Amino acid sequence: MVQPPTDRGTQLVMARGQLDQLLDAITGRGFRLIGPTVRDGAIVYDEIASSADLPAGWTDDQDGGTYRLRRRGDEALFGYNVGPQSWKRHLFPPSSLLSRVRSQDGVSFAAANEPEEAPPLAFLGVRSCELQAIAIQDRVFLGGRHPDPVYAGRREGAFIVAVNCGQAGGTCFCVSMQTGPRAQSGFDLALTEFLDGDRHEFLVEIGTDRGADVMTEVVSRAAQPTDAATADQIIERTAASMGRQMDTGGIKDLLYANFEHPRWEKVASRCLACGNCTMACPTCFCFSVENVSDLTGAEAELQRSWDSCFTMDHSYLHGGSVRVSNRSRYRQWMTHKLATWIDQFGTSGCVGCGRCITWCPVGIDITEEVAAIRAEEGETDDA
Repeated sequence: MVQPPTDRGTQLVMARGQLDQLLDAITGRGFRLIGPTVRDGAIVYDEIASSADLPAGWTDDQDGGTYRLRRRGDEALFGYNVGPQSWKRHLFPPSSLLSRVRSQDGVSFAAANEPEEAPPLAFLGVRSCELQAIAIQDRVFLGGRHPDPVYAGRREGAFIVAVNCGQAGGTCFCVSMQTGPRAQSGFDLALTEFLDGDRHEFLVEIGTDRGADVMTEVVSRAAQPTDAATADQIIERTAASMGRQMDTGGIKDLLYANFEHPRWEKVASRCLACGNCTMACPTCFCFSVENVSDLTGAEAELQRSWDSCFTMDHSYLHGGSVRVSNRSRYRQWMTHKLATWIDQFGTSGCVGCGRCITWCPVGIDITEEVAAIRAEEGETDDA
């Protein structure tokens, strides 16, 4: 087979059997490969060695407070939606060391956290909504005058293989947020999976020169107009079958104008303030910092861990917490996500992945809460 051109913007078609060639080409360039795999009854992102580790033949059913894996009728490798984890876990780890102080012979000295000596990361199976979430966290952690060294060290050089969605989940609403289901940018390669009878192939879109270089080692053929048309049909079908939708017109002003809306009290009566929504969210970035010392007092570390605006301590100032009620904490989270985030970073903090709905123990639905406030706009709590 004559290898077709592999320039940026080129579309190729790769057989299922060549996927391991692609993965080998990526790992052969020194990347640590992270991808979807089945573990503990869910699709999680973890280190993988080959396509045999992917969730072949698995899909998921999702609704408010509901997530179940089930078998598909085919061997699709990316026939699921999104699981409880996001790529945030690998770029902004749940716990990280910021600095360390040691005492030797009665003399103390500090050692700042040095960059991790680890291979650059390669992500396989990144959905469009997740690409948008990574771009948002890039603004948060890299966009200011003082880039975050932990995030920067993991983000720099990361190789991204996106996958266009072939189905929508029960809690997906990326179309409403204009974040999917087609990957538009931010990837080195983007795949669309074709399954039709005996056909199992991938349309590969090259997004960067690095992606083009990798594809020189993968057996493929030039995509035909019918291949591109098939991919378009798959994505259009996915876009038309969203499990949720959100009217985002004027949403910032809507929430600013309804700070005392009675709906906040109604949702607070259900909210457990468990923080699941913030842990599963691919854009939430709250953290806490604490000093930890060993039993001898010879070494102390400054550690950073994920935190949530739903915890009482998160808003603690001298003398007490600012947000003591579930009402104020849920309002803070949703208003920040959909309104004040726009003022801070120029974009919404929500990408429509639906994780906050799926992984809420009581099934609180952010799209439902926005719709309720919009339906009764102008009402206020007189209490």
